Amino acid sequence: MVERIEVEVAEPYPVFVGARMDVAGAVSGVLEPAACAILTDSEVGPLYAGSVRQALEASGWRVACVVEVPAGESSKSLEVYAEAVRQLARSGLTRDGTLFALGGGVVGDLGGFVAGTYMRSINFVGLPTSLLAMVDSSIGGKVGVDLPEGKNLVGGFVQPRLVLADLGWLGTLPDRQISCGLAEVVKMGLLSGGKFFESLDLLQTARKGDTNALQTLVSHSLRFKAGVVAEDELERGRRAILNYGHTIGHGLEAAADYSLLHGEAVAAGMVAEATLSSRRFGRDLVDLHRALLSDAGLPTQAPKIPAEAVLSAMGRDKKRRSKDSRDEHRFVLLEDVGEPVWGVQVSELETRGAIEAIVG
Repeated sequence: MVERIEVEVAEPYPVFVGARMDVAGAVSGVLEPAACAILTDSEVGPLYAGSVRQALEASGWRVACVVEVPAGESSKSLEVYAEAVRQLARSGLTRDGTLFALGGGVVGDLGGFVAGTYMRSINFVGLPTSLLAMVDSSIGGKVGVDLPEGKNLVGGFVQPRLVLADLGWLGTLPDRQISCGLAEVVKMGLLSGGKFFESLDLLQTARKGDTNALQTLVSHSLRFKAGVVAEDELERGRRAILNYGHTIGHGLEAAADYSLLHGEAVAAGMVAEATLSSRRFGRDLVDLHRALLSDAGLPTQAPKIPAEAVLSAMGRDKKRRSKDSRDEHRFVLLEDVGEPVWGVQVSELETRGAIEAIVG
């Protein structure tokens, strides 16, 4: 079964979720076939770029080029971005063209930034192939690249014209990557509460590749995030709740020189921020976090990362504001399941204690 979920932003777009979908048919139902390019990486490209290209060309699209970047976070760089846009220019892709981003979160973030800046913006279509990208980064329009000084420090908001989350693409993912995607599912289930939270009992089944369980969790995640994004497209208010677990998580990633996978960093970050939540609001959800993350196959600690390095990376976080005190950090915390609070100021001392608890 293919589900269609609408993201009601200034320029609304659909997200299709299902297994073994007619990719070209769904795309051509939204965009008139024309010139296009495919951006992918060195792991996904050999698996799917050929079949996607063939399907698009059979539906009347003209694929000007396939841009393949090295797999991994290192491709979210200004150097890789520059080479990607130059390849589009050399291929002759014009301003009425479309860029298809076929890959995980790195390809989606990079592809959106490329599409939003090449010739001052061309059409962008997301074809997420990882669970992490399907449930989180493929919608909402936040795109960009990293700097050595921090993650996602260069970028913008570029909404796709549509997104196709084909669950069949998850079959080639290693178990560790499935678990990383489930970190964002756990995060949003805790933020949402209600039926979404109750559906987290499917985590172990989803880890085993059950399509029905995956579709339930992916659809819940997309609907929840689409609702938050529609309410606050440019992250000036409530959309900040989606950063739960990410303030410390991004610090862990940067401190580990991005050797720690995003989902694993966010998982540990959520445990740390649940600790801060319990101290601030008196509702202890730490054991609940640990149990859910264990069901998802995720670590709840990130050992051998110096707490001082994490704090230093957090000091360069793009979410910090000029008026924030140097010895305080701004967090999303949970009063309870389904009751997030954003913009909570926490002292450096309290933050250090929460980090030290997860880095050992």
